[in-house]
Amino acid sequence: MPHTLAERLSDDPYQGYAYAYPHKTAYRHFDKSIPLRNLWQGEDRDSLFLYVHLPFCEMRCGFCNLFTTTNPAEGLVQRYLAALETQTACTVEALGQHGFVRGAIGGGTPTFLTPDELGRLFEMLDRHCSLLPGMPLSCELSPATADPEKLAVLKACGVTRASIGVQSFIESETRTLGRPQKPATVHQALGRLRDAAFPVLNIDLIYGAVGQTVVSWEESLRAALEYSPEEIFLYPLYVRPLTGLDRIGRDPSDLRLDLYRAGRDFLLQRGYRQISMRLFRRIGCAAEDGGSAAYCCQEDGMVGLGAGARSYTRHVHYCTEYAVGRGGIMEIIGDYVDRSAAEHSSAVYGCTLDTAEQKRRYVIKSLLRADGLCASAYADYFGTECLMDFPELGELESSPLATWCDGVLILTDAGFERADTIGPWLYSTVVADEMQHYQFA
Repeated sequence: MPHTLAERLSDDPYQGYAYAYPHKTAYRHFDKSIPLRNLWQGEDRDSLFLYVHLPFCEMRCGFCNLFTTTNPAEGLVQRYLAALETQTACTVEALGQHGFVRGAIGGGTPTFLTPDELGRLFEMLDRHCSLLPGMPLSCELSPATADPEKLAVLKACGVTRASIGVQSFIESETRTLGRPQKPATVHQALGRLRDAAFPVLNIDLIYGAVGQTVVSWEESLRAALEYSPEEIFLYPLYVRPLTGLDRIGRDPSDLRLDLYRAGRDFLLQRGYRQISMRLFRRIGCAAEDGGSAAYCCQEDGMVGLGAGARSYTRHVHYCTEYAVGRGGIMEIIGDYVDRSAAEHSSAVYGCTLDTAEQKRRYVIKSLLRADGLCASAYADYFGTECLMDFPELGELESSPLATWCDGVLILTDAGFERADTIGPWLYSTVVADEMQHYQFA
């Protein structure tokens, strides 16, 4: 892998999705377990993000490398929910006084659960956790699981954002992606979601499937806009180790950059604002209103519950182990449901962040969003200057991939389209080496 920015810019634009830092493939077992109470002591626990992971799906998509499985054995979901409640109780006890101001239920496909199981999940969270009333709360769905009874449960339990993975409205493209689905099923699900009147509807689409063209891509975008989603995520296709597409040797299309530009322009011309390389939000909509100011992803903590969920303090990121293959996933889930309360009360796997890594995370999380990297906010938080700590940021301005505007370093259009180059370029040598030597299971 090239190291300098110039070398990276001459390579494939799609070098890695820096949605979190350090990347989960940089995690390892700690030398000894760390009590959660010790991890969270001294942290600001008033503005936390709650993430709950449900690792079950009705099918495994060919592009998916997420921590999830299909066809769980009878009783496994119930055992998982019981373990989740044990973990939640132990975590909340370790946190002490706390407040969650935003949340997300992900996976997997949370709506794989039955309506009763979903109700049990939300009742448990409400009973144990200090949730801000009316806080932004997202839940992921698939078209096949968006039935009216489940949507009614989500709405009654306070979900404010429904996020549905469509990927494409064209059947031949979803088949190529290893995700067989009928367009009629997708349209029915989207109609139900709009009828349910969630404040925010998000639609996920993927570009880069073999055979996809700019014309067919715009056809999917046009179909999505029929439902006036408040948000749209446009994901470039990655073929990652041990996924279905990897096993059959099906690489992404060479047209990804052209498709990105076409999708970006299409949405910008139709009333959407670009928030990151992937996220576009409809101008004037209520998306994320009422909670966005309360949580800052660069500074505030995240509590992850469930196998595969990550938690972030300033100094330590931790989770269960990670796998892509079914055998590895089932082993980790089996370990999770068998854990004692004492085992749920300690962290054994993750990574530690010294001050240099905390600064690097702040820069990456800030720079790759439209708000950009605010030099004064960085200085207030760390007591140092970002350009002194990261002189290489000057290369972005000369490229020109970024520009300074009123003390904020903001990516240009050229910078946004190379976000998956810029993010990995900013990784530390230590993190990059750990990622390089990670053994996928």
